[in-house]
Parts: sequence; structure tokens; C-alpha cells
Amino acid sequence: MPNKVVSVSATMGNSYTITADVRGHHLTIDQPQNARGNNEGPTPLELFLFSISGCVATIARTVAMQERLELRGMEVIAEGELNPAGLLGKPSEDRTGFQQIRISATIDADMSDAEKAEFLNRVCDRCPVHDNVKMTTEVVHQLG
Repeated sequence: MPNKVVSVSATMGNSYTITADVRGHHLTIDQPQNARGNNEGPTPLELFLFSISGCVATIARTVAMQERLELRGMEVIAEGELNPAGLLGKPSEDRTGFQQIRISATIDADMSDAEKAEFLNRVCDRCPVHDNVKMTTEVVHQLG
């Protein structure tokens, strides 16, 4: 199967508000007012965690359909912890990003807890966002 390219272009003006039009969906990223933002949207880190939890849930729906499982619903909580010193330009021994991301899923389906745990493992193994976080992904940056 050929590779698929996914692209998003984001624009920032004279504030912390960043907007993007993604397949006709208008998205806004911002900082809270107490961090000099306008509070017009989630922060990039919040959106990142939403991305991984949303991907896990989406893949769960796909896996359930493929395996003919009745998945009535699912709640996925993604939580990350980081030391903000690096992103604030302060010295730190810690990396700038999350030290760990914890994913917790509540699955509404007729499965035992052991079956739900196995299902979640299969789902996370197939989730591209989970994979990009778990494995090293080369990130190349350049001037446009």
C-alpha cells in the first residue's frame, strides 16, 4: 500500500492564537489568559493529548467493527506530565516534552476486564499517534 501524506498548515498572527483550516474544519490553538493568551482554544499540549486519545478511540471503533465486537462506547483519558522549565527557556535536566503519557480507557462492551485489556493492547498497537509517541520518529524542521 502506498504511503499517505497528511499535512496541516497553521498560521499565527501577533498573539498566541494559532489557526488552521483542516479539510474545512477551523481549528484554534491558544494559551490561557493567565499565560498571555486569549483562551480561544486548547493549548498545543492539550490538543496533542486529545490527538492520542482520539486516535485510540477511533482505532478501537475500527478494530471492534473488524472483529465484530459490539463497542457501545469508550472514554479515553490521556494525561501527560512535564517540567515546564525547558519550554520557558530555563535550564533543566529534564527533556522539554512529556516525561510519560498515561492512557486510561473505560470500555463499554460485553467483555471481561481481561478481554478489555487485550482489546486495548491491540488497539494501541495499531494507533498511529500512539506509535509516533512510543517510537522514535524523525522530525525534520526547516525554513519555508
